[in-house]
Amino acid sequence: MKYFNQFPGIDYDLKGDGNRTIVTDIFRRVKARSKIVNNVSAFDKYDVQEGEKPEDVAYKMYGDSDYFWVITLVNNIVNRYYDWPLDEYVFQEYVKDKYTQPDAVHHYEITQSSGRQTGDGPADYSHKVECNETDAGAEAVTNIQYERRIQDSKRQIRLLSRQYLPAFENEFSTLIRR
Repeated sequence: MKYFNQFPGIDYDLKGDGNRTIVTDIFRRVKARSKIVNNVSAFDKYDVQEGEKPEDVAYKMYGDSDYFWVITLVNNIVNRYYDWPLDEYVFQEYVKDKYTQPDAVHHYEITQSSGRQTGDGPADYSHKVECNETDAGAEAVTNIQYERRIQDSKRQIRLLSRQYLPAFENEFSTLIRR
């Protein structure tokens, strides 16, 4: 199913000259129902590889790159540049543009004293809390390390299991036309 083919048309005067035409209503939005998004059995975890785009992942998972919209919708990816992981070259350029000193300290952190005290994998820092430089055991996190963590978290996406794709498409088509 082509993504924009599902959107309704609206009557619009493009030039303000009284000549109206039907255009695709690109401002129409649909959000995946929380009942679906929270159904763990309906999704597989996937780590986006270097340089992969949503279309590449859709082709791998569903055999058709036109299903990129399913991946972006269930992962709440609105902006393909900022919400999707950057490739390494673009990431390095982004960090250089954002920070005058990429290796300077962004913040300090320690392992929290209660609750989980280890991460669930190499890209999980949920057991860390920001602190002052003077706190015992404080570890510096540089700007580039901070940005790399953000990119790593964006690499971990959820993919709708192939068996649920037809039902998801039907519901999307129904909702987008309301």
